[in-house]
Amino acid sequence: MPIRCEIVSQDRMVWEGDADIVVIPGTAGEMGILPNHAPLLSTLKFGILKVRQKGEEEVFTVAGGVVEVQPDLITVLADSAENVVEIDVARAEAARKRAEDLLKEGIPADTDSFLKLEAALRRSNLRLEAVRRYRSGKRSQMPSMRDTDTE
Repeated sequence: MPIRCEIVSQDRMVWEGDADIVVIPGTAGEMGILPNHAPLLSTLKFGILKVRQKGEEEVFTVAGGVVEVQPDLITVLADSAENVVEIDVARAEAARKRAEDLLKEGIPADTDSFLKLEAALRRSNLRLEAVRRYRSGKRSQMPSMRDTDTE
């Protein structure tokens, strides 16, 4: 019996469906969630979220947020989330370069600007690393969850 999973970003429903297991990058560590899991509420770190369904894996980047787990439902409310197959590499590289250039110009005077630049750089690096590691010609060629190291 699968568990229902919904991955939502601030602007859209990123993915929804049934899953056999969902691996989530919690701030306290990576969590594997199976059907009938005990209720749980956790914050998310920047990382990779994996959904396995009938032997196939979907891989997503998430940049912060929260996850609520119920025995029959996982709800991921991500600050930013994207399926790895949808990542625009040129756009991610341009965003990384922009953030790096702005940081090279000097640390912004206000903390808010610095934190936004730092988050943009982390998000771009995460997206590019996810593409490098998980996206090849076909989704079915993604590495097994057992074969990947901790994010």
